[in-house]
Amino acid sequence: MKDGHKTSKKSEAEAGQSSIGIYAVQCGECFKWRVIPTQEEFEDIRSRSVEDPFFCHKKPNASCDDPADIEYDATRMWVVDKPNIPKTPAGFQRGLVLRKDHSKFDANYTTPTGKKVRGPSEVASFIESNPEYKDLSVSDFSFWTPKIMDDTVPQTAKRKGSASKRVKTG
Repeated sequence: MKDGHKTSKKSEAEAGQSSIGIYAVQCGECFKWRVIPTQEEFEDIRSRSVEDPFFCHKKPNASCDDPADIEYDATRMWVVDKPNIPKTPAGFQRGLVLRKDHSKFDANYTTPTGKKVRGPSEVASFIESNPEYKDLSVSDFSFWTPKIMDDTVPQTAKRKGSASKRVKTG
């Protein structure tokens, strides 16, 4: 989180399902977290975060002098997105599903026809089968998933490789 140019997304996860509760970005100047009201606005900021970093003054009625909208802590699970992921094409919806073991997310897109695509080859097939989307390219879609911040994963989560070793005594 040292890099103020990165945008971040926070997620509350329950029983293997992803529920994005809050979208937030970190100011590149004061490093305070600012809540972004919608996924679309968040994706817009994230898609151009390297060439146009986020600063508090870009949010209406906000400045670096104001308290943070939200604090990074373990009251919810936080994840950090990679900068410059392309904005989801119009009519499509990007989704993330948290694996039951909280080890990672899986990304998918719901097409305008309601079909879910789970990888670049499925996107290519969809575009090929639906000529009205011929202006889109597989590169318009990203299956990159955000990094889960380990220090915010609920202690009740059963993560792969996290089983404690038994120590033989006596």
